[in-house]
Amino acid sequence: MLRHEFRPGRLIAGAAALGTAVAYLGGAAGAWRIPWFTALPVMSGGLALAAVATAVHYRLRRRRSATAASSENTEAPASTSGSQAIR
Repeated sequence: MLRHEFRPGRLIAGAAALGTAVAYLGGAAGAWRIPWFTALPVMSGGLALAAVATAVHYRLRRRRSATAASSENTEAPASTSGSQAIR
């Protein structure tokens, strides 16, 4: 059982931030040379991609819940089926 729902946008945004941090850490350690402005396009691109992934995931989730809700409404209402007795 899942503890929480999967959020692809947060995964992509976190990966972009982690990639930027690793690049600057490698630059600070002297492994390679990274220009100071590298974070701007990497983080902007990562956040834009995360926004697109979140929008797509949101639309798919709404479509899935709407389909499930429309198929559940074929039976009698709960008040007439006896599951919620009115006294």
